[in-house]
Amino acid sequence: MEKLFPRIYSLLLTLFLFPHLLHSQGCSSRQPPRPLIFTPHNRADSDPQQVHISLVGRDHIRVSWITEAKHTQSIVEYGKAPGAYNSLTTGEHTSYTYFFYSSGEIHHVKIGPLEPSTTYFYRCGGSGPEFSFRTPTQEFPIEFAVVGDLGQTEWTASTLAHVESKDYDVFLLPGDLSYADTQQPLWDSFGRLVEPYASRRPWMVTEGNHEIEIFPILHPHGFTSYNARWLMPYEESGSDSNLYYSFEVAGTHIIMLGSYAEFDKKSSQYKWLVADLAKIDRNKTPWVVVLLHAPWYNTNTAHQGEGDSMRKAMEELLYNARVDVVFAGHVHAYERFTRVYNNKENECGPVYVTVGDGGNREGLALTFKSPPSPLSLFREASFGHGRLRILNQTHAHWSWHRNNDSNSVVADQIWLESLSSFKACWNLNDEL
Repeated sequence: MEKLFPRIYSLLLTLFLFPHLLHSQGCSSRQPPRPLIFTPHNRADSDPQQVHISLVGRDHIRVSWITEAKHTQSIVEYGKAPGAYNSLTTGEHTSYTYFFYSSGEIHHVKIGPLEPSTTYFYRCGGSGPEFSFRTPTQEFPIEFAVVGDLGQTEWTASTLAHVESKDYDVFLLPGDLSYADTQQPLWDSFGRLVEPYASRRPWMVTEGNHEIEIFPILHPHGFTSYNARWLMPYEESGSDSNLYYSFEVAGTHIIMLGSYAEFDKKSSQYKWLVADLAKIDRNKTPWVVVLLHAPWYNTNTAHQGEGDSMRKAMEELLYNARVDVVFAGHVHAYERFTRVYNNKENECGPVYVTVGDGGNREGLALTFKSPPSPLSLFREASFGHGRLRILNQTHAHWSWHRNNDSNSVVADQIWLESLSSFKACWNLNDEL
């Protein structure tokens, strides 16, 4: 009870001082969401909780977890059979404070090298339950689950159950994870809610506006909780910030951009993106996918124009690199555009898709602009998730699955051809 009181006090104080954080700040009408799920902690203080994994390089995995006890070991034991751990790796740990809240011990351990398409069993910190994960394939086909604006409501639980009903290799999340909005116990609740999924497949995330958590003067530096809990492989990709990075898996180069980091031509993110795009060998890595939070193209009345500045700064870079698909969140609805560049249809531009409909507590953005833009090919305000299945070097299948209570309904789908194989989009003197 003594440990629980400071967390309850922190939550109540936040709600009292900043009640506006509980309400949507969008201007559009929203369908009422389902209730929030608060997932309690029911393990020993020294046992791992909030376990999740992420990709680090070609053949390594980072295992992250939290313990209430402050002096537990940052070790991961692992092997190919249940209970048979023939490898052990030591990592690092950190913690943070946020006003009256003090986090548990946050552990990060990078394990490997690991074999592709292989199931490993592992234990964190030398105690607690056994977990397992399967490493992604290094060859086509590969499948990504794509979910934005996840939150922790009953809709979230429905979305995650639908994602899990069909196998996939990697989970991609373009921002807005927990919707804690400074209420730090909700970060813990979110970690426990997603653990059954995030401990089994790599979760690769980038930040959204709900991760910022800045208070002027009192807490001027943003992303404290996000950066501590959801460490991504930014250093391995040459980035100087956890807010933007890239990684490669099975012939696919994935770039996670930061909508809430500086992005003009003088910024570190812009310079990093230029260098990262220049390193891509499209003969070896024929597919290039980008994720960011605030969409660059959007015909919903919610969040109109919020991605325009970033689009004007960076769109040409993505176009010249022949990026295949750009996924965004932020708008709580689904929308798919044709291939676009500079507000015009362009067969050499990316396909833009908004998937900000994972299950957030604010409800859906129900209103789209009328008449519809000819660039927008499908749009619907429903909760759901997407799947990108890349079959080979030239073709991929995208599908969006609407949440329909206990069922997941395929509401939109399209075949995509990689721009690396579309010779009309490359000058003769360009190298793929």
